[in-house]
Amino acid sequence: MLSRLTRPQALAVCAVPAVALLATAVFAPLPFSVAQPGLTADVLGENKGTQVITVSGAKTRETTGQLRMTTIEATSPDTRVSLPDVLGAWFGTDQAVMPRDSVYPTGDNLEEIERYNEEQMRASQEEATSAALGYLDLDGKGIEVDLKLADVGGPSAGLLFSLGIVDKLNGDDSGGDLTGGRIIAGTGTIDAEGRVGAVGGVPLKTQAARRDGATVFLVPEAECAEARAELPDGLRLIPVTTLQGTVDALVALEKGAGKVPSC
Repeated sequence: MLSRLTRPQALAVCAVPAVALLATAVFAPLPFSVAQPGLTADVLGENKGTQVITVSGAKTRETTGQLRMTTIEATSPDTRVSLPDVLGAWFGTDQAVMPRDSVYPTGDNLEEIERYNEEQMRASQEEATSAALGYLDLDGKGIEVDLKLADVGGPSAGLLFSLGIVDKLNGDDSGGDLTGGRIIAGTGTIDAEGRVGAVGGVPLKTQAARRDGATVFLVPEAECAEARAELPDGLRLIPVTTLQGTVDALVALEKGAGKVPSC
């Protein structure tokens, strides 16, 4: 025998699964990572007690200023990111929500991800060295470059590695430094031909750069709009597409002559 529920009773019964569904949605893991500004490191100096760039087979020069590569820190691949986490990061200015696959494209295994990031960093260092020595016409001259940067993976430091090598070997080509004594930060991949590629997390990297004293930020040209949208006060953007163009822009900035590109 079936009995008919009153309207309040029916609403109450319907509300039970709705509440359960909402609770599940709120606390269920979501396919996102929450990122924030990470460490920066001066490629012209030491990181954790170890020289970042060591050159053998050629005379190097003393440098002033800093060239700081930038990073982001993201929740680990096995961290449960729920709706409250996403909403908190979405409305915060010092965090960003990123698709988990864009941060960890190789899967869930932490060892596999670390190995992938190390391989990406190693390949980036080789490309950066080739780009810098090619720019300086020093290919095949018996010069060896050793790059060491602890606890950092991925390819996004490539541009800064190349600039650091150029500054240590050649500076601005007239006895000065590429930095002009400034703290210059940036990001961007680089290939052996000196082409600069886009990376992720640029707004967070600009925050890390400004936090650590940078006044100039080198950004892949394709990411100008993204960088400009949340640019910290006191940080100047210089868009770049090639190693040659980046060096030219820094020399123009240092000497106060010539056009310095802007976003």
